[in-house]
Amino acid sequence: MIPISLIVTLLQHYSVLEQFASLLNPFFSYLGLPGTSAVIFVSGALAGTYAGIAAMTAIPLTMKQASILAVMIALCHALPMECAVNKKTGSSFWKMGILRILMALLCAAVLNIVLPQFPGHYLYMGVPSTVSLETLLSAWLVSQLKMSAMVYLIIYLLMVVQHAIEAYSLLPPLSRLLEPLMKLFGLPRQSAYMWLVGNVLGISYGSAVMLELEERGTITQEDANDVNHHLIMNHSMLEDTIVFSVTGISGLLLITTRLTAALVLVWCRRLLKRC
Repeated sequence: MIPISLIVTLLQHYSVLEQFASLLNPFFSYLGLPGTSAVIFVSGALAGTYAGIAAMTAIPLTMKQASILAVMIALCHALPMECAVNKKTGSSFWKMGILRILMALLCAAVLNIVLPQFPGHYLYMGVPSTVSLETLLSAWLVSQLKMSAMVYLIIYLLMVVQHAIEAYSLLPPLSRLLEPLMKLFGLPRQSAYMWLVGNVLGISYGSAVMLELEERGTITQEDANDVNHHLIMNHSMLEDTIVFSVTGISGLLLITTRLTAALVLVWCRRLLKRC
């Protein structure tokens, strides 16, 4: 988070982002976003959710713009690592990455149409570009200490929850309760456990479970590929929702949009396979 936040802050101070924005404004205007938001999207897509949030807080945004960007990052973050993980369980690296980018852009365009203008502005931890470089760096350092402390606390609490879930073996009984829900998601009943792992603990844990189940013959590679198509839209729901909610983004918006995107992607894929 820290190096990306510093880079974005310096680019804004030296008016580089303004020039960058002028080139991308025509395209990003269809998403209801300024051209500078391309930096936020790329940061999240390459480096992960926290990097995207760091870039978001370094650029002034309205709540509507921030909400759209949060959804885009939630759908499309840490692509190099997570697509590599998907590949290990039988999905295409490039297909997973392209699908996530396209779905993020599609959801952003839809949300730009349906979302109202929210009052107020998103959490801004930047400094006006008119101040001196020394003042800018001092203010940036203070803001990053605050943000780092908040992120550390969130991650620590999430790790406590994750360890408690593992220690008390809560996932197997919970997954059995969710088996009927898998039919609605267009997934096989036996995928409930890996779906729950992917949503509570993340896509890396979920893929590790898939690999184990594939090796044991409990689930086929094709079924695992179906689950991957759902999880690329809808994973780490616990962590991502909490992190964005702390900064002011609607958790309900994130959950409903990601779940809808997952349903659309999986069912469209199933219909295409039947044709």
